[in-house]
Amino acid sequence: MLHSFLDPRVSGGGDFARLYAANGAADADAVSLGSVSVPAGCSFFPTAPPTPRGPLLYVSPRKGTELTLEEEEDEPKVHLEAKELWRQFHQHGTEMVITKSGRRMFPPFKVRCSGLSRRAKYILLMDIVAADDCRYKYHGSRWTVAGKADPEMPRRMYLHPDSPASGDHWMSKTVNFNKLKLTNNISDKHGFTILNSMHKYQPRFHVVKANDIQKLPYSTFKTCVFSETEFVAVTAYQNDKITQLKIDNNPFAKGFRDTGNGRREKRQ
Repeated sequence: MLHSFLDPRVSGGGDFARLYAANGAADADAVSLGSVSVPAGCSFFPTAPPTPRGPLLYVSPRKGTELTLEEEEDEPKVHLEAKELWRQFHQHGTEMVITKSGRRMFPPFKVRCSGLSRRAKYILLMDIVAADDCRYKYHGSRWTVAGKADPEMPRRMYLHPDSPASGDHWMSKTVNFNKLKLTNNISDKHGFTILNSMHKYQPRFHVVKANDIQKLPYSTFKTCVFSETEFVAVTAYQNDKITQLKIDNNPFAKGFRDTGNGRREKRQ
């Protein structure tokens, strides 16, 4: 079920809106949303609800009856693609490399959506949040707690570049977030997701019913979390089993096959 960002009963709704204000404070000119910039003057804490508009109408091609968007099906369902591959990594403790120049995730985050209103517009976003308040180290072939987490890096949302688009569009193909990049550069200006090394993180996927980025705080949303996508951010792979899984499954891991980069970086 979709919930409103402004509904105080919804956990995470206010947090979602506050995120934009936090990003705005870090950048005097724009709020970072992946590759999209929203003018800093735009408020994400509305003082009054938007002016109500009449419901949009369309004719259903199947039944030939006139429906409002509110009456049409709107129960978003999200399916994680390559779920078995994610489980293989999760079994050994998934690691994602973060670099100053930014590194893409592998496995890439891909989902399939269903249950959306065909004609309504949706904005799809991702963010990556701390899984707990601990810092970790890899010792004795396993990850163990090494202390309290470092101060959290500036949080950013990654907006899918097709947003906003119709429910038909999103349901017609796999929604791919393969261009999202992870970095440890706190001064990053490219909209990459900034993370701390040796900390655990959980990707979150958001379906927002809105036809304009400016309407995000007013809009209904659904958040999906897949536990098997949790990972530890590292600057070099720690677990040889993770390195091998990357080599076996990532078509772009040629550098690892030829030179054993992952293990060499770890020794350094």
